Amino acid sequence: MAEAVYHHGDQNIHEQVATYRLFGGLAKWGSLSVAVLVLMLVLWFCLGLGFLGGAIPGAVLTAVGVTFLRERSPSGQTTGHG
Repeated sequence: MAEAVYHHGDQNIHEQVATYRLFGGLAKWGSLSVAVLVLMLVLWFCLGLGFLGGAIPGAVLTAVGVTFLRERSPSGQTTGHG
């Protein structure tokens, strides 16, 4: 019976890396989406500021969140993906 020999570092991990990056991206952007939705709904319904009273701060939070959560290359430039 032949046994498979394990060599540390020889396995292809591209699928695991892609899954890890996908999960991280979904968690990051999903958290921003939930935060914007909660802010808008609280301002709109709980404080009675109306739709625009919730939508304007929601848009501001979206813009700030996208600015800070974008992927950056090592040189500091934003990348076109992610």
